[in-house]
Amino acid sequence: MIAAAPTPNVPVPTAVPVIGLRREREVLTVALQTSRHVVLEGPPGTGKSTLLRAIARDVGKDVVFVEGNAELTPARLIGQYDPSQVMAGGYAPENFLDGPLLTAMRGNGLLYLEELNRVPEETLNVLITVLTEGEIAVPRLGTVHAASGFRLIAAMNPFDAVGTARVGQAIADRMCRVVLGYQDAAGERSIVAAATGGDPSPIGLAVRMVRATREHRDVRMGSSVRGAIDLVLLLGGLLRLRGGYGLSADGARETTRDAAYAALSGRIRIADGLDRTAESVIDEILDDVWPEHMPPPGSEDEDDPDSDADDDPGDGQGKADGPPPASGGPEPQSKSSLRRDRKTGAARRQVSRSELAARHEDFGKVSPEVGEIDEAALARLVAEKPDAAGALLADMALATDREMRALARRLASRVFISLARVGRSPARGTRRLASGRRDDGDVDIDATLDRWSGLGAPTADDLVTRNWTASRRAVCLVVDCSGSMTGLAVALAAVAAAGVVLAADDRLDPSVLSFSDTVRVLQMQGVRRSPEMVVGDLISLRGHGLTDLAAALTAAGVQLSGAVADERVVVLLSDCLHTTGSPPESALAGLDRLHVLLPLPTAESVVAGAALAARGGGISQSVGGIAEIAGALRRVLS
Repeated sequence: MIAAAPTPNVPVPTAVPVIGLRREREVLTVALQTSRHVVLEGPPGTGKSTLLRAIARDVGKDVVFVEGNAELTPARLIGQYDPSQVMAGGYAPENFLDGPLLTAMRGNGLLYLEELNRVPEETLNVLITVLTEGEIAVPRLGTVHAASGFRLIAAMNPFDAVGTARVGQAIADRMCRVVLGYQDAAGERSIVAAATGGDPSPIGLAVRMVRATREHRDVRMGSSVRGAIDLVLLLGGLLRLRGGYGLSADGARETTRDAAYAALSGRIRIADGLDRTAESVIDEILDDVWPEHMPPPGSEDEDDPDSDADDDPGDGQGKADGPPPASGGPEPQSKSSLRRDRKTGAARRQVSRSELAARHEDFGKVSPEVGEIDEAALARLVAEKPDAAGALLADMALATDREMRALARRLASRVFISLARVGRSPARGTRRLASGRRDDGDVDIDATLDRWSGLGAPTADDLVTRNWTASRRAVCLVVDCSGSMTGLAVALAAVAAAGVVLAADDRLDPSVLSFSDTVRVLQMQGVRRSPEMVVGDLISLRGHGLTDLAAALTAAGVQLSGAVADERVVVLLSDCLHTTGSPPESALAGLDRLHVLLPLPTAESVVAGAALAARGGGISQSVGGIAEIAGALRRVLS
């Protein structure tokens, strides 16, 4: 590959320095010296690759690089026989082409596996014996032993980044974990200066803006330091192009806006449930960092409030907190969690402020005045008591206070979608390697030899390849919204609906229905709606008391009947105590599997749910709080 010529005025360093990360560097160095395998975890741009390459240079080891992705097969990682050489000379050792794993094992080097949590589980499993015994058995080749200096260093972004999955315990248990966070402000200014050679003032401005994206209330994931590097380079180039130099030039603030849009907008991820753009966030940050009609900000070389107290920038882990702890929410008021009056249950009605205050002890803190919601107080309640916060939001979404009701519905969508993301992971194990007659993938030499007559050169019809295959599933979430479906029960349903919609991909096609004595389609099979729209519709429903399970399951079957899928699955969120219509067992025809989620379970609902799930060939899972929704969904969707 021919390297592109460096851009004029942009220095290209031969070795990027490691700034900060002293503790992490020491831990990684000692881990390698003591024959440990290590995974480096941290957000993009925290210096994982730079740190590894610097240590490899220090110890004089070669680094064998392999990019982890969903298409990495065991053969591409380990190596494979050359098909043409095998057909000519058989399975001789000299006909085997080492992959990056064997290259590093034989060469006393470091195998750097990037994006560990994007690699298919079937591929990761080949590393188990390597990490434990330092050897691997390769079919027809024999056992390959690793040289004494071989180490595996893996890197990955935090779980829940797009496209990531949890690494299995068998791999995690065999590796040390070093977590990297962003450097402090002074460290990031040093990184940008080393990469750009820019003036201090643009560097200080760029770093302040980038760090502000990580702390903005409406941003789920902010920019890495690479955004600051790009911002400095683009800003300098645009200023020169427009006939100015430095932040004091005419129009420099608008030029900064143009450069920031290009450098940062693609790196910012807006929080779910918000209807705003990355550009609007950048405008807000720029107005705060550099107010209009004010002189440009300084270089920010003075003491920074973000700086660590010691001289070691970048020691902070920078990791987001894990899922909020489960907290006790309102207890169900009677035996059935979804419906009390089995004959004539009333519709969900609007509730007054006095009734909300009586139901929820935290209502006064969250809504101190008519028409108001204190978002900071709500955020604290979500973090401390997610069940209580969910129940309160669900009830406020039907408040008689019109302004508070509208605000509660908007905030509820954001909160419930955020809670649905906690612990969410693409199901592993749904993809496997299989042989077939496709024109891509790795050649399955054994299967090809079986098809080949041995006379003449093999033709395209003789070739058999191995490739990833996956079953496609159509899933219909059916949510009980009968009249007494209030408070925490509504919150559980909303989080479940958001979780199913968020799980949609090319292998999982979801639909969402709600029902009481009638059925309503919230998301049609094959039609994508945003999670906030589905959740917003769900929490606004005013269902009725009667519960027709058979009608709901029949409607789910209609949704699934037209789906192109290998398996059609219904996930029913209900206490399974029907009060009208036919018995639910009569509506299971055409469904491949029925799973049941029991919200706020009672003894009666547990028995009914288990019996119905057994008839549908699925499982019954009790859900006592919001923290349990993600795990229950993973279980039934994996």
